[in-house]
Formats: sequence, structure tokens, C-alpha cells
Amino acid sequence: MTRCFFFIDCNNAGIEFTHATACGMSVSDIENRSHVPEIVSSFFPLNGLLNCEGISNPLLGVQVTELVDGYFIGCTANHSVVDGVSFWHFFNSWSEISRGSDSISKPPIFERWFPSNICNSNRLIPVPPLQPNLQNNFSSVPLQDRFFQFSRESIARLKAKANSEARTDKISSLQALSAHLWRAVIRARHSSRSPDSNQEISCMLVVGARSRIPLPDRYFGNALHRARLTTSELELLQQSLGWAALKLNELVAEQTREAAVGFVEEWVKNPNIVSKGINTFVVSSSPRFNVYGNDFGWGKPAAVRSGKAQKFDGMMTVFPGLECSGRGVDVEASLAPLTLLAMGADAEFMEFVTI
Repeated sequence: MTRCFFFIDCNNAGIEFTHATACGMSVSDIENRSHVPEIVSSFFPLNGLLNCEGISNPLLGVQVTELVDGYFIGCTANHSVVDGVSFWHFFNSWSEISRGSDSISKPPIFERWFPSNICNSNRLIPVPPLQPNLQNNFSSVPLQDRFFQFSRESIARLKAKANSEARTDKISSLQALSAHLWRAVIRARHSSRSPDSNQEISCMLVVGARSRIPLPDRYFGNALHRARLTTSELELLQQSLGWAALKLNELVAEQTREAAVGFVEEWVKNPNIVSKGINTFVVSSSPRFNVYGNDFGWGKPAAVRSGKAQKFDGMMTVFPGLECSGRGVDVEASLAPLTLLAMGADAEFMEFVTI
């Protein structure tokens, strides 16, 4: 099998930076809508690029768009190079520097970690050849983005309900919320199909490896792996919230150091490029990221939105809630329009949604 090798040339050449103006667009046009306006995607650079296209495109792009009464900072980074932890580490550090700081509070650590099956004398990791038509392997159904806000009280009720139904006290708030979202998405999708439809479905969690390998908190790079739970539509819909949340809890419990290291070692032996499945549900990002602490000298952010990069039908991007919302959790759901419409009319789901 032919293998390719890539490396990053750290030559201090800078990044792609764009200054734009959105005439007539105000902050309230973005933050006061549960459905994310389509124009928001144009506030991000490098739209439509895949990670593997970083060999001939910038690995990081920034666009600052002037609104009528504020600024929108759009940042796109290649996920092969950084994960969410490092992305927000960069963003937080950049905002510190913008406020005039001579040093940053959390200097990044660039020392690399390699699995044991990588030779010390040759640390180039092989990857499969990149196919010209790779874009065709990725789902391209029309998508809409909607923000669902969950207050701290709503999440506490979800957690209590899940633990009660599963007769345990192990289920976390995020596991209960993820199970609630997963069941709602599958209910919405199932409602448009035959009642007897029973497709195989999966829930994929993005698992951080820093605390598992372990690596320093300030390790700068991509330190995560994937964990997948598979079941059938009818089993998920016929079972309770507690059943689904407990399954996710058990999946998380399986993500030990051995699992994290084993994932990387197996990838080195059999590298593959991930494509997007049609029945996949993915929970990404984290409510623990320091999103609203960023201040570039204009005050703290009024809202957060994500771009179109790497989005697909079933992607749930989790953010911390604003202080004024009681520090709950915001979820940006990227789904087919009919699925979002059905979720908005789902009383069982919307009972726990603030907005």
C-alpha cells in the first residue's frame, strides 16, 4: 500500500486574515434568533475545506466582520492540527494579547507525544493517499442550524430523571442532556419514515485524551479520539431516557488510558479518513470551554456561533450558556430542516428547552 507523510513547517509565515463589512447587519440579528441566519456562515474563512486539504491551504484563517454595532470574529482551524481545547486556548491567549498583555497566562506546550509503535528515529506517521474525489464521500444534505438553550435547572431535572429511570447516581448532566438530544433527533427522523422502520443508528462522542494518556492541560495539538454507541431506532425510542443515558455513561467509562492509546496505535497501523454517516449523531465541543471570557478590548462576547466547517446532519455543538442565562448549556444543532421542524413540535423534547 502506498503511504504519504506530512509535516507542519513552522516558519512564522502568518495566517490568512480577512477584514469584512456586513452592511445593515446588527448583533441582535444574530443573537436574538434561535435559527442561525445563513449569512453567518460567510463570516468564517476557509468555508468548505476538508482537513486533508490543509496540504495546500492555510491551517488557520481569521475573519473580522464589522457589524452595525459590533464585530464578529470568525476563526477556522484545521482539526488535524488542533482540537477544541487548543482552539479555545489560542482564542483565549489572542484576546489576552489584544488587551495589551505582555505575556499570556497559559503558555502552550508544543512537545509532542507519540504512541509506542512509532520509532523514535522516524516519527513521521503514514496516512493513506488522498483521493481527488474525497469530497463526494461526505454527506451533502441541506442543513439548518438552530440554537437550543437549556437552563441549569432544566439540566438538573434531566439528570435527576435519567438517574431515577436507570436506578443509579452515575449519570452526569452532559450524559443526560446528550441522551435527551439523541432521542429527540431519532424521534424526529423516525416520524418521517414508516413506523416499522428500524435502521441501525449510532451516537458518537468526541473523547479528550489529555487526562487519559495523560498529557499536560496546555498540550497544544489534537488530542482526542472517537467512541461510538450503536443500537437500532426502535430500541432507542422504546427505551427510556435513563436507558440511553446509562448506555452513554458506560461508553464514557470504557474510555480509559488503554482505550485512548490503543486508538492512536491502531490508527498508526491502519490509518483511515473519516466520512460522515447518514444516521450518525455526534456530540462535540464542551460546556467547559472558556468561550465568554474572551475580551479583545471591546467587552465580553454577546453570543457564540459556529461556521459550516465539518458540519453534517446530526452534529451537536455544545457551548456554555451566557452568565445572564444562569450558566446553563447552549446546543447548536445542525440537522435537516424537517428534522428541526419536528423537534420544535416535540413536547417531550421542548419541555426542557428554555429557548
